[in-house]
Amino acid sequence: MTGLAGKVLPRTVTAEMTQPVDPKVTEMAAAVAARHPQAARSVLFYGSCLREKQLDGLMLDFYLIVSDYEAAYDKSWLARANRLIPPNVFPMEYKGLSAKYAVLSEDDFTRLCGPEADNVSVWARFAQPSRLVWAADDAAREKTAQAVAQAAPTLLNLALPLVGAQDRHNSRALFEAGFAMTYGAELRAERKGRNASIVDSAPEAYQALFNAAVADEVVRPAAPVSEAQRTDNARRWRLLQRRGKRLSVARLAKASFTFAGGIDYLAWKINRHAGTQIEITPWQRRHPLLAAVTLVPKLMRSKAVR
Repeated sequence: MTGLAGKVLPRTVTAEMTQPVDPKVTEMAAAVAARHPQAARSVLFYGSCLREKQLDGLMLDFYLIVSDYEAAYDKSWLARANRLIPPNVFPMEYKGLSAKYAVLSEDDFTRLCGPEADNVSVWARFAQPSRLVWAADDAAREKTAQAVAQAAPTLLNLALPLVGAQDRHNSRALFEAGFAMTYGAELRAERKGRNASIVDSAPEAYQALFNAAVADEVVRPAAPVSEAQRTDNARRWRLLQRRGKRLSVARLAKASFTFAGGIDYLAWKINRHAGTQIEITPWQRRHPLLAAVTLVPKLMRSKAVR
């Protein structure tokens, strides 16, 4: 298994990912895969709808993992955009439910879940519980689980130097510290304390992930952390944060071409998480790229997004 020494963590992740979900989610995941029939390998369900066990009135979050980008699209420019600034994100309506799905190749998904990733966007999400709700075959299931099994250790190892010695065996403290730092590595609209509420949504799952990572020795909380390691870790987080902000803006710009209604979704997301009352004007809908470029600095100044 890529980047993993043992077998407890993959089993733990697989057990979590294969828990049942609402049949509507499974049906919608199959519809997502059917949009890319030549390339679909697996579909993952994650995010607030999974945590809150609520579908109506919210936007479901999926990741579609594909064999390669050329096979996934009829238009070559979409394949190039996905490779240059992954992932591509698309909206979807299905039987009264709304969703968005992000597209990544198997290779990119594996890379971006692991410690070599140059941004937090994938491993930060899949260090949280997710569900594997559709797969093309057993090989796809196994490869997806192997990739996801890297995400929690990536977060935990970056979180260890952030906490004191008394908290290095405390799974809650480590996950909360790690999630708090990831919010600074993206343009996120999150209320204070969001990192704690995420852990509160499934404390047993996070404890199980921590225990499995320690059992497989891919996370070593007993190992001392030197000042040099803390300095290197702080430098790594700064790099992740700088790159993450740039990537967030680039993805917003790309979404203005790939995501119909993306500017309205952006406003809805910010209003929901930051408690703001942003209203999108007709001009902003006609010019979503310009709207995103002008809206983001204002929101950062007001601290609606960080």
